[in-house]
Amino acid sequence: MTRYVVRRLAQMVLLFVVFLTVTWFLLYALPGDIVKQKFATNPNIPPEARQVAIERLGLDKPVLIQFRDYMINFFQLDFGLSFNQYPRKVSDIIAERLPRTIVLFLTALVSYYYAGFLAGKYLAWRRGKRGEMVVTIGGVGLYTVFYPWFALMAIWLFAAELGWLPISKFLNPDEWRNAPFTANQVFIRLFMTVLAVSVFMAAVVLLANRIRDHRPRTFAKLGGVALGVVLFIWYWWGTAGGALMRPYAGDIAEHLILPVAVLTAVNFAGIMLLTRSSMLETMREDFILTARAKGLSERAVRDRHAARTALLPVTTSLVLAVATVIDGGILTETVFSWPGMGEVLVTSVSNEDIPLALASFSFIGIMALVGHFLVDILYGVLDPRIRVGG
Repeated sequence: MTRYVVRRLAQMVLLFVVFLTVTWFLLYALPGDIVKQKFATNPNIPPEARQVAIERLGLDKPVLIQFRDYMINFFQLDFGLSFNQYPRKVSDIIAERLPRTIVLFLTALVSYYYAGFLAGKYLAWRRGKRGEMVVTIGGVGLYTVFYPWFALMAIWLFAAELGWLPISKFLNPDEWRNAPFTANQVFIRLFMTVLAVSVFMAAVVLLANRIRDHRPRTFAKLGGVALGVVLFIWYWWGTAGGALMRPYAGDIAEHLILPVAVLTAVNFAGIMLLTRSSMLETMREDFILTARAKGLSERAVRDRHAARTALLPVTTSLVLAVATVIDGGILTETVFSWPGMGEVLVTSVSNEDIPLALASFSFIGIMALVGHFLVDILYGVLDPRIRVGG
């Protein structure tokens, strides 16, 4: 296993260098002269300041020298300066936008993957029962709907007409006028507390699955989940730091409800159908018949044998979806006016902000490679029949 991990990590590094090289040359091959476009023809920049900016950005050097310098600086975690927001650092822009995208899309991912897996599992196990066609047709209908129209209709109904939720953006400026925190500080705190509680709950559930008796196992799971919720409430209501930040975290959470609900409604059907198909295929395997022959309850056969094996394709889809979460879903961020990484990607490419576009694509590449690596590891955990070859 150790040799496999080392070999895969070496492959990841090599593949990322190739990815970064190809991306760099593709972006620099875009038509137009960035020096003339951004600096030489800009009347608002004095000639001496123009020359200093060009030299500081390294645009006066040959292309290969620029590429060499960029690669050296990149692996020293120096992503350069933004062309369009000069002299602001690319790392500062990404640090500002990234937490907003991560909080929004990871929340939505967990929501629609969990809903889709539960729905698919029960639909497969109760195939042909009442309600299966209604759930399937409804889910597929939402999955195939024109997403921008559906999102706009949700905004019109729940925000504009009923006034239950905010229309757009990620916070209410009036409530943040004299806030002692920045929005990103609250985003990061909110994300870290939810992540910590989620990891705790997942660990409790995994440990509880080792209990053979149904009732104690169920009690342990429910108790772990309840304790996680209590810890979350205690932090935001019972500690000084959490209580002080809670109104601002609540404002962000309120703005999260509508985009997360829309993303869940539109995307859960794909996961539901994937889980259902995988469950139906798994239920025909010999080990399911063996489990039933041993006298195990239907719940144990479903949850501990069929569902665990059916998780393989769902896990692959989930990890790869997490790997691409950084691109931020351009449509979602546009419709809901959510200033995240999706907007950064579009504006940086369209405005030829090469350093910012490169850094954004590089993060996507890194997360995609890590996602594929995690899929390989998780396959061995979820299915004991899978073994790593020499």
